Amino acid sequence: MSSFWASKLVAMTPPRLSYVRSDGEILSQVVSSQADLLAKYGGVAPKMAEEAHSQAIDRVVQEALDKAYMTEKDLTAVAVTIGPGLSLCLRVGVQKARRIAGRFNLPIIGIHHMEAHALVARLIEKDLQFPFMVLLISGGHNLLILARDLGQYIQLGTTIDDAIGEAYDKTAKWLGLDLRRSGGPAIEQLAMEGNAESVKFSIPMKQHKDCNFSYAGLKTQVRLAIESKKIDAKIPISSASEEDRMSRADIAASFQRTAVLHLEERCERAIQWALKMEPSIRDLVVSGGVASNQYVRARLDMVAKKNGLQLLCPPPGLCTDNGVMIAWTGIEHFRMGRYDPPPPAEEPENFVYDIRPRWPLGEEYAEGKSEARSLRTARIHPSLTSIIQASLQQ
Repeated sequence: MSSFWASKLVAMTPPRLSYVRSDGEILSQVVSSQADLLAKYGGVAPKMAEEAHSQAIDRVVQEALDKAYMTEKDLTAVAVTIGPGLSLCLRVGVQKARRIAGRFNLPIIGIHHMEAHALVARLIEKDLQFPFMVLLISGGHNLLILARDLGQYIQLGTTIDDAIGEAYDKTAKWLGLDLRRSGGPAIEQLAMEGNAESVKFSIPMKQHKDCNFSYAGLKTQVRLAIESKKIDAKIPISSASEEDRMSRADIAASFQRTAVLHLEERCERAIQWALKMEPSIRDLVVSGGVASNQYVRARLDMVAKKNGLQLLCPPPGLCTDNGVMIAWTGIEHFRMGRYDPPPPAEEPENFVYDIRPRWPLGEEYAEGKSEARSLRTARIHPSLTSIIQASLQQ
């Protein structure tokens, strides 16, 4: 049985390595935590993240091999994230992946981080067939995708400023919460104590009848509410008075309710658009770090059922960034013959690595247009979908 090594190094994630068999059996999964960095800076610090990635990568690779009772000689191919994400961190993973692939003469597969989030559901749900809907919600991205086939995606909506996960993290930081597990779990836990109707936040972009997301304005509303309550983030929630804690809980609950209502509205519209193009859609896949939030899952399950779809969410450990999803996506593309030959064992010092910090997953779509529009603008790499379509025509 073939085995795939996956290197997962992208923005806002620590090194994550997995070994997965071609039948989907997970042989090992190792994460090098950077929770202390996240807590210290309230988010990602690019140079610090790069340094932490570089220091951890060799150890994590060896630990994953040991847990799988394997060596590099047992591998069939190497899959590695090449985008989107922080170029500094992407480069660390790509360099390591190419060194292993070159040394052991292994094919290498460049993976789109967001596609991996979408496809990991097919590892868990063997009956999940194309086409299906995907909502990807994380710290850096909000995406609504119609997945027509492997490598064939239409982008129905995206983040125009801040993603929901970033809004969770900032709100948690302003409320003085513990960020070692990221802002999402902290907000969800505190929100259980609060009144979600207590603070009247406006739902973003109500006047825009598209499927795009915006959380910058909601963040501003939250910051102003916190200032009006005179909440001091320097005082941790554990040391807050009962009255102060209740104020924080009310803001957390009201923020979460409004943030998720924005998700619901955009998701429902996107489902209606997608069903016009692909009436056979039966599933809505929700993945990304924020998909671990039980409140988010419950609300989106209602949206799915209302539109006759089944909600599919990977288990929490596979919703957040992980190496398994990269390995599995590599397996899916390898089966289709989509991989690069082994790199040379020794690459020149001036070699330019293929990393794609800004890399759309699919072609952009807006209702009323006769067909999908290509999302090709300055400094953005051509979408994965357009690259695969071009290769099929050759």
